[in-house]
Amino acid sequence: MTSSPGAAGRSVLEGAFGLLEAVERAGEAGLTRLAAECGLPKSTAHRLLEQLAELGAVERHRGGYRMGPQMYRLGHRWQPNPALRSAARRPMRELAELTGAAVGICVLWKGQALVLEWVPGKEPEPSVVARRGSTWPWRAAAGKVLMATAGPVALPGPPPGSWTREAAAIRARGAAFDREELVPGVCCAAVPLPGRPGRAPLTSLCVVTDPGHRLERIADAAARTAQVIGNGLRGR
Repeated sequence: MTSSPGAAGRSVLEGAFGLLEAVERAGEAGLTRLAAECGLPKSTAHRLLEQLAELGAVERHRGGYRMGPQMYRLGHRWQPNPALRSAARRPMRELAELTGAAVGICVLWKGQALVLEWVPGKEPEPSVVARRGSTWPWRAAAGKVLMATAGPVALPGPPPGSWTREAAAIRARGAAFDREELVPGVCCAAVPLPGRPGRAPLTSLCVVTDPGHRLERIADAAARTAQVIGNGLRGR
């Protein structure tokens, strides 16, 4: 039995997206590795990768492939709310000026906190420098505050024994904290950004700094900024 044109088209798209995901995971890899990871014949993988290269989705580099500028450009245009960047730009800069720390907006993506926006602070960057498209484990403050407030969300893997209690504390405080739990010398406070009325928050506002700052005060400042952004999203 021959496959339908629609099924064949889906197969090609699945193969192309599988290769893109493999390139993203590897950073840079050769044809043999990418074909093996995706379970594709080398000839098929080569054909798809060359087509993706012509479109700018990947680029050839030192005999292998890495992510191309077109994917970077398109990916950075994505946002959960079309007005988010314009509403958040000035309040984020003002929060960075006020605290001297770096400020980011994150969304949950595949069990991680994906950085959508990033404003460097006046102080030297902490040892972990973020940028648009960076991902952090969900256990980072920016991820924890969304996991705790976004309703029933499946955790990637077994939760820590203390998570139920910590999630309740995050909801009660309206903020999550990371006190060097992931990276020595790096602390973070994060609050949820208001979503649509009656809806759970989709994004979080985080402030990344060093242990010399009081995270509770930073969280309060972040909460005020989140309200300003929320008002902007509602057109007020």
